[in-house]
Amino acid sequence: MKYPIKGAPVGRSKLLLGTAISMVLFAGAVSADTIRFWTTEEQPERMARQQAMADEFKAASGHTVEVIPVTEGDLGTRATAAFAAGDLPDVIYHTLQYALPWAESGILDTESATEVVDELGTDTFSAGPVAMASYKGGVASVPVDGWTQMIVYRKDLFEEKGLAPPSSYANVLAAIEALHSPPNMYGFVAATKVDENFMSQVLEHVFLANGVSPVGADGFKALEAGPTTEVLDFYKALGKASPPGELYWKQSRELYFAGQAAMIIWSPFILDELAGLRDSAPPTITDDPTSNELASKTGVVTNFSGPSNPDGAAWGDVRYFGITSDANTDVAQDFVKFSMNEGYTQTLSIAPEGKFPVRGGTADEPNKFNEAWSKLPVGVDRKAPLNELYSQETIDEIVGGLKVAQRWGVAEGQLSLASKMINAQAINRVVRQYMDEEIDAAAAVAALNEELAAVN
Repeated sequence: MKYPIKGAPVGRSKLLLGTAISMVLFAGAVSADTIRFWTTEEQPERMARQQAMADEFKAASGHTVEVIPVTEGDLGTRATAAFAAGDLPDVIYHTLQYALPWAESGILDTESATEVVDELGTDTFSAGPVAMASYKGGVASVPVDGWTQMIVYRKDLFEEKGLAPPSSYANVLAAIEALHSPPNMYGFVAATKVDENFMSQVLEHVFLANGVSPVGADGFKALEAGPTTEVLDFYKALGKASPPGELYWKQSRELYFAGQAAMIIWSPFILDELAGLRDSAPPTITDDPTSNELASKTGVVTNFSGPSNPDGAAWGDVRYFGITSDANTDVAQDFVKFSMNEGYTQTLSIAPEGKFPVRGGTADEPNKFNEAWSKLPVGVDRKAPLNELYSQETIDEIVGGLKVAQRWGVAEGQLSLASKMINAQAINRVVRQYMDEEIDAAAAVAALNEELAAVN
């Protein structure tokens, strides 16, 4: 870090003495700086944990971090206004959607972020989050944490029937065939409420699993009839194995918690609830709402595949530390490195059930942070570490999904367009029409292509 030293000419001996004294005093005066950190984790308990991390950084470095809460919905407009005013904070904790647009507009100092990842060791990060933020040979921002959407399933019932985990379309359909016996047990609970974002999120995961995306490098890319029809047929089968009605996350969770669903798709925020740690969403499979019995009978799959995409895909949501173009670069980099190294367990402890480690460990201890994360307490009304609630196999699957996490439009630089397509809910509407047999497969593919092509 470079600082100007000001002084007036005096006699040579006095100059040397004065300069020596002033340099000592000046070093003490400037050894500690203050940087600003914007975070969207604004709940009081999470703010307290972030402040504790900032305090640890200050104790280690002497530098102060001002932790500033920003409502997630306001983050884009506030960052744009601050950039125009030349008053950006030093570090911003942000969602994936801002990484490339902010890099392209100059809000982010991508070289500084790349240096941090290089110094920590690119190979110590999960490949998926790094690839999602790829920018001009480096990264736009430093990956911090993430989560992957999961197929949550009754592992005990699968084992009883000799079924393979639901890691592919074929395995899911085989499990439905073996386990679907309504009304006592539904094979699946598909999202069918077209005006719910939950259906959009589930469908993107199902499309990704079969390698189908509506965007390419130049924008809209027409959906191929063959793979898209496979997606449509698979989702219709999920719908037939589900209860009637308009279904979204609420019914999925309730039916699974009651022991009436063999499989659902959900976020990892269900993990503590499954174990009876949250009174507002208790498992009802037993008479004891605090029991972890259902958690012990549950398995998860993060990466699953369709017939046209044998490698499959995991739907991931990743958060990043962006070092801004107005930052005190050296201190900002040090804070991010601390948060991803000495303070990384503290970073993850803000909400462990939804903050999977994107950095598994260090070069010397490759699994250090994965192990520390698994021991962090989760829950609301009661607390317990994940490794006491779930098997090591399940924990490895949860974390492993981030290695291959994807989202529409990220690799092509078209995340913004893909997001608009999803938010338009045209995919939900057309898929539901096909499920309800109002249109055939050819008409569904044509309608999808027509509606998605019109989004801009």
